[in-house]
Amino acid sequence: MRPDVYVTGTDTGIGKTFASCALLHALRGQGMRAVGMKPVASGCTWLDGGWKNDDALALQQASAVEVAYADINPFALEHPLAPELASRDAGTEVTLPPILDAHARLAAQADAVVVEGVGGWAAPLSSSLMQVDLVRALELPVVLVVGLRLGCLNHALLSARAIEADGATLAGWIGSHVDPAMARVEDNLKMLQARLLAPCWGVLPHMPNAEPAAMAGHLRVAQLP
Repeated sequence: MRPDVYVTGTDTGIGKTFASCALLHALRGQGMRAVGMKPVASGCTWLDGGWKNDDALALQQASAVEVAYADINPFALEHPLAPELASRDAGTEVTLPPILDAHARLAAQADAVVVEGVGGWAAPLSSSLMQVDLVRALELPVVLVVGLRLGCLNHALLSARAIEADGATLAGWIGSHVDPAMARVEDNLKMLQARLLAPCWGVLPHMPNAEPAAMAGHLRVAQLP
């Protein structure tokens, strides 16, 4: 079975991209040709003749195989808004076929594809497309990145319930230290481990300017399906 996964988060800005890049490096450390994908990205800059997103570029850099940016990020939207609004501003609509085609091209060149979603699990991709629709189409298990800060228990448990209620498989979760001042972190981690019915794949420490490759050792790739 291919170790492809879909990475979602308890919210936006909680380290999904950093965790995805660390996961790519962890897979590469196991000898796999792993590539990242950000199907939909809003908040792009015009660069080298096209709209490009920092998160997608980070995934491209962390990948083991050189692939076309357009395959990593089929929908690159200029404005830093919810995808439904950003695509409306761009005069386009996010649809499944271009994403599925791009994913197929990536999968043909790699042993594993790490697909990063947008925002939290319930953030829509378009007026008629939810992230679970993409997960079902790609038949991917889900990894939940939990931003470790006050409120993370509520956010993590609600996200896990929503993933399972949508019929997707929660394969595991990754803790992300987004708040270095958070009190009782270890106690919160123990409560998360007791309540989330999926294994913890690791906890990424708060280290400003840390390289994802250096964080790969904090993840347990043996947990991959």
